[in-house]
Amino acid sequence: MIFRLDKRLIFPDPSRAEADGLLAVGGDLTSERLVLAYQNGIFPWYDENTPILWYSPHERFVLFPNELKISKSMQQVLRSGRFVVTADQCFEKVIEACSAIERKGQGGTWLTTDMKEAYIRLYNEGHAHSIETWEQDKLVGGLYGIQIGSVFCGESMFSLVSNASKAALISLCHSGLYKLIDCQVHTEHLESMGARMISRKDYMAFLQNARVKG
Repeated sequence: MIFRLDKRLIFPDPSRAEADGLLAVGGDLTSERLVLAYQNGIFPWYDENTPILWYSPHERFVLFPNELKISKSMQQVLRSGRFVVTADQCFEKVIEACSAIERKGQGGTWLTTDMKEAYIRLYNEGHAHSIETWEQDKLVGGLYGIQIGSVFCGESMFSLVSNASKAALISLCHSGLYKLIDCQVHTEHLESMGARMISRKDYMAFLQNARVKG
């Protein structure tokens, strides 16, 4: 059953999501609602042709930083000093680049103007963060997401040159700030770096513990 949200700041139990993870429709993108959603393992994913759709997948594709796999070739790239990686230096540029990058099998972007404005507000309020990869002072890759305690809910990443987004993700894992990175959508690229599926039950237990302990 798909629930229709109204102005009340509540969500249905995530376990009641459809087979594809769709849980609810409607509501808004206020910071309060977005933070509540992520705290409960829910995230918005829609485009300009649909209302706001809220998902809570039955399985989550996650990366535990202590399980990170770095290939020998990537280790050489990191040692070369080719990239400089920073954090929270240009969030708006990162989210704009994520929305503009072309992705296989995806027409248009799910990062609508309203979505970008909402996540920029979250960044200004300290809930969202970005990692930037630079090459010769040019922004060539990065990622952004939402922090819930010691969990980083990754939203999107981009790469204009080979290995730039990998460098950003590796830096995020090595920051020591997070015990789990929620990658949301399975990709072979992330699987090769150690990401794996866990059940919603396990994800929610970890998320609740991370909120308590930080």
